[in-house]
Amino acid sequence: MPVLGPQLPDQEQHETLPGELQHTLTGHDGPVLAVRFNKPGTYCLSAGRDRTIKLWNPHRGIVIKTYTGHGYDVRDVAVKDDNSQFASAGGDRQLFLWDVSTGQTVRKFGGHDGVINSVAWSPNNEVLVTGGYDQAVKVWDARSRSFHPLQVMRAFADSVTSVTITTDAEILAGSVDGTVRRFDVRAGLEVSDELGAAVTSVTVSGDGLCMLAGCMDGVVRLLDKAGGDLLATYQGHKHASYKLDSQFTPSDSHVLSGSEDGKVYYWDMLHASVSKSFQAHAGPVCTLAMHPEGKLLLTGGTDGAVKVW
Repeated sequence: MPVLGPQLPDQEQHETLPGELQHTLTGHDGPVLAVRFNKPGTYCLSAGRDRTIKLWNPHRGIVIKTYTGHGYDVRDVAVKDDNSQFASAGGDRQLFLWDVSTGQTVRKFGGHDGVINSVAWSPNNEVLVTGGYDQAVKVWDARSRSFHPLQVMRAFADSVTSVTITTDAEILAGSVDGTVRRFDVRAGLEVSDELGAAVTSVTVSGDGLCMLAGCMDGVVRLLDKAGGDLLATYQGHKHASYKLDSQFTPSDSHVLSGSEDGKVYYWDMLHASVSKSFQAHAGPVCTLAMHPEGKLLLTGGTDGAVKVW
């Protein structure tokens, strides 16, 4: 489906799409559920079903530190901009805040009444947002010693799989109930976009104008953030059973997603055509992350490997 409308770039941009294996990072015992770069892209974190979080130098292909303390699988991690701390969450139902250098937990927040699927920092790094199986989105003061959330949003009819916060402090959340919801906390407004298929990832374009939703009907959908209009759909990958990541490249000229057949797919954002695909893992590619400058791609899969492309 071609993209139309003034919200998108006028002409195609050309960029390198990583797909040549640089390093295979081994050490997780079981599926890797999250891979995330720090803001400058110098280091990365991975989290898995083995209840550990690992800090890597992806440029050299070496592990720096392993963080233990979770009693259950770790579903997501998010790094603070100054690299001093990171947040993690998963089967423990609690939100963990860690000191990167000491490897110790700084504090644990009350969490959710079910598994936490996703965690994100606000742009000013003062607030954390989580989404979980209990159909709730919760907002936490990262500077406070309080065990309790600042705010709770219970607008969903099923598990919340993905949360993110825009630069203008709008919270976006995707759910198995087939919706992407936008919360303007300051104005007290909520907008819901019905997509008709379970959503497992939500992210925002670099210019802040578009949303990308990965859905379990095998379609990645591009939406106008302001109005919710469907701008494009991207297909060809397999997505029916697992929580998979999808995202924009740093230039916004391509979108990418993992696939349950072990491949990674890149699509041209304007023309919605497959620009590139390659075999990345032996099983589903659960998670991926683009380097902030687009020169590397991290992938993690059910085969237990983290790969640098």
